[in-house]
Amino acid sequence: MSAATRLLITATALLLLAACSSEPVRAVKDAVQGAFQPRGDKLLADGIRQFEDASYPAASKSLQGALAEGLSTANQVKAHKYLAFIHCVSERRQQCQDEFRKALELDPGMELSPAEAGHPIWGPAFRSAKARR
Repeated sequence: MSAATRLLITATALLLLAACSSEPVRAVKDAVQGAFQPRGDKLLADGIRQFEDASYPAASKSLQGALAEGLSTANQVKAHKYLAFIHCVSERRQQCQDEFRKALELDPGMELSPAEAGHPIWGPAFRSAKARR
C-alpha cells in the first residue's frame, strides 16, 4: 500500500471518528493526530489538558517544553496564557503578570474570553499586565 493511500485512509478514519466521543475512540483519535502533530503542539495540548485536570506542575512542564520545541505565535500566546493561569492559582502574582506580559508582547491585541476575564484571580492580573504595556 502506498504512503498516499495510507494517508487517505488515515484522513478518512479521522473524519469518521471526529464525531465520536467515547474514551476508546478519543484515545485512538489522539494517537493518530499525535503522529501528524508537531512535538511543540502536542506538548501544548498536553499542558492545557493537564491544566484542566489541575495537574499544575505537569502542565507547567509541558507548556514550557512546548515553548522550547517551537510553536506558532498564536500557540506561544496560548502557552504563556496558561502558564500565567498556573502562576495565578499558585499565588505567584509577579510570575503570573510576567507571563501575561510575554503573551501581550507577542500579541498586543490579546484578550481573555469573557469567562477568563471574569475570573477573580487572573482577570485582575491580566488587566494589570495589559495596563502596564
